[in-house]
Amino acid sequence: MQWSDQAIIIGVKRHGETSVVAEVMTRARGRHLGLVRGGRSRTMQPVLQPGNEVEVTWRARLDEHLGEFKMEPVRLRAARLMEAATSVYGVQAMGALLRLLPERDPHPHLYEALDVILENLHDPSDAGELFVRFEIAVLNDLGFGLDLAECAATGTREDLIYVSPKSGRAVSRTAGAPYAGKMLALPGFLADGGAADYDSLAAAFRMTAFFLHRHVYEPRGLGLSAARDGFVQAALKALKPQGVTLPPSGIPTA
Repeated sequence: MQWSDQAIIIGVKRHGETSVVAEVMTRARGRHLGLVRGGRSRTMQPVLQPGNEVEVTWRARLDEHLGEFKMEPVRLRAARLMEAATSVYGVQAMGALLRLLPERDPHPHLYEALDVILENLHDPSDAGELFVRFEIAVLNDLGFGLDLAECAATGTREDLIYVSPKSGRAVSRTAGAPYAGKMLALPGFLADGGAADYDSLAAAFRMTAFFLHRHVYEPRGLGLSAARDGFVQAALKALKPQGVTLPPSGIPTA
C-alpha cells in the first residue's frame, strides 16, 4: 500500500530512541498517522514541527497498519508561527479540533482552510475571525452545522442578531425579542460579512464554545482545549478596548 499527498504537520510523538509518530492533515486523506524513522534527528526535527507543509509518502503492507511516512519539506513556517501568541496557541488549537474527526476521513476543505489560517495567525483580528469559521466548519463536518443564513422563525435574511441555542439557527431581532435572555448573540461579521471587532469576536467565541461543548466535548467527556483558551486570550487581548478586563477564560462576561 502506498500513496503520496500534500500534508500539514499537526503533531508529533516520540517513538523509541530515534523515531516519531507524526500526525498530519492531508489534502485528500484527512488526518493521518505514520511512523517517521529517524524523526528525532537534527535533519528531521525542524521539518516535523506543527504548521509546516510537507510532501508525504505513506507505505504499509496493509491499509489498516500504522505505516511509515517519508517526508519532503515544502513550506517551513514553524519558526514564524512562534513569533506571536495567536500563532503559538492557534496551531495547537486547530490540531485539537482536527483530532475530533475520524482518522483517515477526507476533509479537503478543512485542509485548505487550515493552510489559509496558518498564513494569517500573526494578525489577531484575522486570526480570530478565521479560527471561528474553522470551528463552525468542524462542527458542520461532525454533523452539528449551524444555519446562520436566515431567521429560523420567519425566513428573513435581514436584522439577524440572535442564534437559537436549541437549533443552532439564526433568529431575527423581532422574532427573538421575547426570548432575548435565552438567546446567543450572532456576531456581526458572521451575519453581514463585515470585519470582526472586539465585541463581535468575543460573541463568536462564546457561541462556538457553547455548541462545541454541548454537541462534541460534553458527550465525549472532554473539555475545551487549553490551547483554545490561550488563543482566545491572545486574540481578544490584541483588540481589547481600554478599561475592559478579560476574565481567565479570555471571554468577557455578558
